[in-house]
Amino acid sequence: MQLYESIFIIRTTLPDEDTNKLIDKMKGVLEKSGGTLLKSENWGKKKLAYEVKRERKGTFVFFHFKSGGQAVSELERSYRLEDAVIKFMTIRQELAAPPKPAAEAKEPERDRVQ
Repeated sequence: MQLYESIFIIRTTLPDEDTNKLIDKMKGVLEKSGGTLLKSENWGKKKLAYEVKRERKGTFVFFHFKSGGQAVSELERSYRLEDAVIKFMTIRQELAAPPKPAAEAKEPERDRVQ
């Protein structure tokens, strides 16, 4: 299983109650398709950098989850089918490289020419 992050933007014209229902629906899609939601954040309404589908603002939602590739496909399919979702992006996180030992991390000192 891989770690993923997904951000999607919901129309601000949608009432808050419906926005929460949509977020819960997306969580359900993720869990039904075999993913494990590690973190979910509603970042609130923000101004978009440019107009998207005639919207100037959007409600940003962040998911951090663990799953296989099939769950990501199903989640993105659900984003596309939902009219209230105007933009989305899902990325796979690379595993962090182990830190280098202190001796290797230092750059060698160079002699100064005066």
